[in-house]
Amino acid sequence: MSAQSSIYRWFPSLGVLVLGVGTLWAATDGFRALTEESARRLQVAESRPQVPSLLLEDMNGRILGLTHGAFADKAGEERQITLVEFIYTSCPTICQTAGSDYAQLRDRLKQSGLGDRVRLLSVSFDPEQDGPEELRGYAEAHGADGVLWNIARVGVQDLELMKRSFGLRVIPDVWGGYEHNAAMHLIDPSGRFSAVFDIDDVEGAYRALEERL
Repeated sequence: MSAQSSIYRWFPSLGVLVLGVGTLWAATDGFRALTEESARRLQVAESRPQVPSLLLEDMNGRILGLTHGAFADKAGEERQITLVEFIYTSCPTICQTAGSDYAQLRDRLKQSGLGDRVRLLSVSFDPEQDGPEELRGYAEAHGADGVLWNIARVGVQDLELMKRSFGLRVIPDVWGGYEHNAAMHLIDPSGRFSAVFDIDDVEGAYRALEERL
């Protein structure tokens, strides 16, 4: 077989490779986002979408806002930044770890004197199962005081909007629980969703809060 015919044989494969690379380039925004989660974080950092002013019910039955502009309590109006994570209280694994990481962040904020300018929220995406009693149980287990750190649930009517707004993926598992992406989501003083941090990245989240305050 001649060298020329061998080259011709490679042309179709080369075309497929180029097409595949082009498709991957477009799908990953120029190779910057190689996973769905990294794509979500990149989009948030670049677009900073406005968060809807959803109302939540907290562990004491009080109504408060997801964003600072919708706070129902006077103390909340003084806080400039909200950091929110999404949980369900019966989760035996990642949500319990998330609670422990939030407790570390709470302590760091208190020690630095920034605790009165930040609100930590753990919001249940399972409002039918997580009533105030279940929310209080989660709060007691992790030391959430209802001021700096509050545990709340979204209303059933707003659940899908909340999930879409944050790119929250929730999939029922075979044990009656859920698989879901776990992270800390930063809402800035203007009510925009502007950053995402790994649930165990306490230092990264703290530095971001410090820079914005």
